[in-house]
Amino acid sequence: MPGYRIVATGAKEFDYPKGNQNVYTSYAGTGGIPLDSLWKRLLFAWTQTDVNILFTSYLKPESRIQIWRRVQERVQQIAPFLRLDQDPYAVVSEGKQYWIQDAYTVSDHFPYSSPHAAAFEAGLNYIRNSVKVVVDMYDGTVRFYVMDPSDPVLAVYRRAFPGVFMDLNRLSADLKAHLRYPEDLFSIQADQYTTFHMTVPQVYYNREDLWVLPEETYAGKVAPMQPYYILMKLPGSDQLEYLLMTPFTPQKRNNMISWMAARCDFPEYGKMLFYQLPKEKLIFGPMQIEAMINQNTTIAQQLTLWDQKGSRVIRGNLIAVPIENSFMYVVPLYLTAEGTDFPQLKRVIVISGTKWRWSPPSTRQSNPSSGRSRPRVPGRLRAGTRNWARRGRNSMRPRRQCSRGIGETSARRWTRSSACWPDLDSRGSAIKESYRMDSEARLPRDRLIVSEVLDHTDVTAKPAVQREPKQKGEP
Repeated sequence: MPGYRIVATGAKEFDYPKGNQNVYTSYAGTGGIPLDSLWKRLLFAWTQTDVNILFTSYLKPESRIQIWRRVQERVQQIAPFLRLDQDPYAVVSEGKQYWIQDAYTVSDHFPYSSPHAAAFEAGLNYIRNSVKVVVDMYDGTVRFYVMDPSDPVLAVYRRAFPGVFMDLNRLSADLKAHLRYPEDLFSIQADQYTTFHMTVPQVYYNREDLWVLPEETYAGKVAPMQPYYILMKLPGSDQLEYLLMTPFTPQKRNNMISWMAARCDFPEYGKMLFYQLPKEKLIFGPMQIEAMINQNTTIAQQLTLWDQKGSRVIRGNLIAVPIENSFMYVVPLYLTAEGTDFPQLKRVIVISGTKWRWSPPSTRQSNPSSGRSRPRVPGRLRAGTRNWARRGRNSMRPRRQCSRGIGETSARRWTRSSACWPDLDSRGSAIKESYRMDSEARLPRDRLIVSEVLDHTDVTAKPAVQREPKQKGEP
């Protein structure tokens, strides 16, 4: 397939079918390079190695040739010094379609930082999501918006290429609402946090409390669990927020120990939340939930019946959803016929503690504790499969990245450090909150414990509250 397209020619362009006929159109945008001279046609016939550009009779004076049409290829041609996130996403704003591409400034020479191997750069030890790139799908216009004006690396590029990078306030409010926190950056931060959550020097030096990213079963194979976007209420809040989150498990164990989230809604965009779970209580992790599904006789019997010659069962991505003081786990099940690639959603498994329920996707919401279906309660979490959540809405940038990069050799990387957040200690805006999560049922309010996990938010610090459970025999 050639890497170019010629538009506004004498040939009709198929638009869409209408009844027994087809509707045709002609490109009316400004995207592309005009082929209004013999020299341009000769030049592109040579560069594209296609002599048809020179001899075709379909070209008109207003014809244009469009090259570098893939999003990442187009952005890379304009700014090769930026590293690009692997997942550009499409949005619709004011009747027009756009691609949004996250771009990073990186380095491998930042002092006192440990290197990290990312998918787009090996050995980097400094990264910031300083730029959001918006590409118009119709005419290919590319605009670069600055998300982090304090980034010194980006400041050098702005001086070298004046006029290329625009301030974020020039982005329309509707498009700004579609920005989301980048998944590649979040994965790097989560990987670093598995080690740098340890703030006691001796514990950090001996690696006594290492965490790992959990695993899950997807399409019959065990694979690392990827971060996922979700719309939910944070514990202690009555406001729905769009978040990018991932759980953690202790090294060589499968129970859940903590979870981390990045906010995607303005004005809280980019703030990181860390919730640590009590070590003395068992909270099921993703692989333990997968084992519960495999050991459930009702589910296993039905899956065996479906997964025979002629059809195949695909178990989708598991989602762990914090709800009040407990976790709810959602696993979609798909069924596909052999020889085709058209899976259909047949069941959704919902697990809370040791209680479970599964039902066809037409059921609006189930209550695992009672086993009955009920309508969605206003204000409660709207949970879906990861594939639905991934494309349903888009969010934004970290409001401030740590100036020390992503890889530190001390626990200082993820603590209240004036080197990372100079204004935290003076303003007292860093509070720490964690909630005890019960894997079996929702705990009563008197079991709620507010302790300390870093929450980079600009609010008044709350005192730690701890209420001891009642002793046996007390009224």
